[in-house]
Amino acid sequence: MRDLVTPAPAVSVLTPAFDVARYVGAALDSVLAQTFTDWEMIVVDDGSRDGTAEVVEARADKRIRLIRQENAGVSAARSRAIAEARGEAVLFLDADDWLAPDALERLMVALASMPAAIAAHGAYAVMAETAKPGDPPLRLKGTPALSGDLLERLLVQNLFVNGGHLLIRREAIAAAGPFLPHLRYGEDWEYWIRLALQGPFIAVEEAEPVLFVRERQGSAYRRMAHDPAAFAPAMAAIYANPLLAERLGPQRLARTRRRAEAENAWIVGRELIRHGDRAAGLGRLRASVAAAPSPKRALLLAAAHALPLLPRPLHGPFVAYPG
Repeated sequence: MRDLVTPAPAVSVLTPAFDVARYVGAALDSVLAQTFTDWEMIVVDDGSRDGTAEVVEARADKRIRLIRQENAGVSAARSRAIAEARGEAVLFLDADDWLAPDALERLMVALASMPAAIAAHGAYAVMAETAKPGDPPLRLKGTPALSGDLLERLLVQNLFVNGGHLLIRREAIAAAGPFLPHLRYGEDWEYWIRLALQGPFIAVEEAEPVLFVRERQGSAYRRMAHDPAAFAPAMAAIYANPLLAERLGPQRLARTRRRAEAENAWIVGRELIRHGDRAAGLGRLRASVAAAPSPKRALLLAAAHALPLLPRPLHGPFVAYPG
């Protein structure tokens, strides 16, 4: 139940957690280290078996609250956290990632600068699985020109790595409703689209990352992005939303869906190559470029065909996963 006695915080940091005892301490400590201190953090332990809850309980700060439930999946855990949250804005921090010390401060400033915006977002850095705060990133991801109405861009591809670099107004969360529990892949993508139907986004001006994302071998993306069937439930849920047809009209929506399908084919092809199935991957890449040609993708397709002739440092987005 929500605490109705103490004043509501400005920000609720919501963290689903399942068997992340090895990592969740860094997420917790990064929130405790925030320069913006008017926050609560709700960790939903989704049936962990490895001592995740004990790591959370070891942080003796009244702003951190632990909720335990039987394993129900990440969507259900996030929705449970939403139901318990009291903040005026919400950030979904994955338990294996961590925030920059001034992340909440910068996101709050950006959100306040545009009252019509439903969410603010900032840059992020991708980190090795064994990385610690302060280690050099594998790569940086900025957010240039990603302010304004992002609906059609989001309908084609997920623009956000996860919710950890998004600060969302509570009213938008309430209007969007819960995450869809049957979605095991792309559940966040579908949710961002429901948010984008409500209004524009605002990007943090500074290029420094607000979020550090751990690239884990067992992540859902690594396990599922090379399987075309993994995209189907999220695509069905997204394009069944009646508000999209009202906003875009049936023909424009159909064109947008074809572009999304081409983008999915590109992702599947790239991931198949990274998993070692080069022939199948090249076939998906060719189908993607045929459906939605662009000079950049044509060059990348040529590079993908030439991979056996290129040294590993030049494999770019097609570099094989270790192991």
